[in-house]
Amino acid sequence: MGQYSRLLVSLAIIVALLAIAPAAVAGQSTAPADANDSFPITLTDATGTEVSLDERPERVTTTNPSAAQVMWELDADSQVVGLTQFAHYLDGAENRQNVSSTELGVSVERVVDTEPDLVLAPNATSVETVETLRDAGLTVYHFPEATDFEDVKSKTQTIGRLTGNDQAARETNAWVDANVEAVSAATADAEEPRLMYPLLGGFSVGGDTFINEIIAASGAENVVADEFDGYEVVNDETVISLDPEVLLVTDQTEGQILDSEPYSLTTAGQNNESVFLEVNYINQPAPRSLVYSTRNLTAQLHPELYDESDFVTRSEAAATLDQPTTGTEATPDQAATNETETTPEQDDETGVSAPGFGIAVAIVSLLGGSLLVRRRSGA
Repeated sequence: MGQYSRLLVSLAIIVALLAIAPAAVAGQSTAPADANDSFPITLTDATGTEVSLDERPERVTTTNPSAAQVMWELDADSQVVGLTQFAHYLDGAENRQNVSSTELGVSVERVVDTEPDLVLAPNATSVETVETLRDAGLTVYHFPEATDFEDVKSKTQTIGRLTGNDQAARETNAWVDANVEAVSAATADAEEPRLMYPLLGGFSVGGDTFINEIIAASGAENVVADEFDGYEVVNDETVISLDPEVLLVTDQTEGQILDSEPYSLTTAGQNNESVFLEVNYINQPAPRSLVYSTRNLTAQLHPELYDESDFVTRSEAAATLDQPTTGTEATPDQAATNETETTPEQDDETGVSAPGFGIAVAIVSLLGGSLLVRRRSGA
């Protein structure tokens, strides 16, 4: 077990060295920052704690890259003063204070040193860390696990409300809905290849995860979904028995999957069939991840069905919304309900996902895909 733990630490260090340039398709918010009349605000977080803010927080620190990605997508990166090393793929993130621990997780001391008005802590940040930060006098909002697209959108709306960017969050969720709907419509009648997404350390992506929902929306069947929910280690015999036709690889796992057993013994391995997504998006429960990963995975799995003209820009999605709304108090569930009522007609998205991987698996596979579209197949 000690050797395995050391392997996970090494993997985390390697992942930290990855730096992916942000995709150019990411549109900036077309609306100005929301007015401060949405404050004071009180929301109840995943720990059951009421988190109150009297005014718009000007200094925000994130403890996980998915929350940082949301802030960038809301065009609110100017409010971010601290983030983890795994968020350094975001444009300009290197200019913020790195709050990662020298080992694993975040450094409480580094977070405190950023002097934040608000700390956004996705569920991969432990409750113990959240309580320690609160004991240090910080205002911390801890998010629940995001197991499907709706959870990701609810998190986006909550971050928008907490940071005074509610309209930008509404626009972002409308952008997500429009593009996921376009992909789902294109693949509705497609023949679904049997796909498996192996992670490092023998883990794989199962059902009840946002990644499984990405796979389903993109017109593929996750062969592991019926085996378990979440993220678990899959033994060699099960991999061979499931016999995927296509393997999903990332820049984190490329060169470690197709040619190695047991994957090389499957139909996918023997036919050299894989799809590629960069890890900074596919593994992060955040808006760009949903849009880019469904788009790129569909383009690789079903190039004859997906048309680039189907992509909906941020400004096009924003134009479908009503005028901005404000409020002084809401729960995350209420925020999700409000967002659903004001976004374009949504595709019937199947519920499957997870907000990050939880603490253990997050160490193994923290990051996610990008706009690079490649499908590898035998020559």
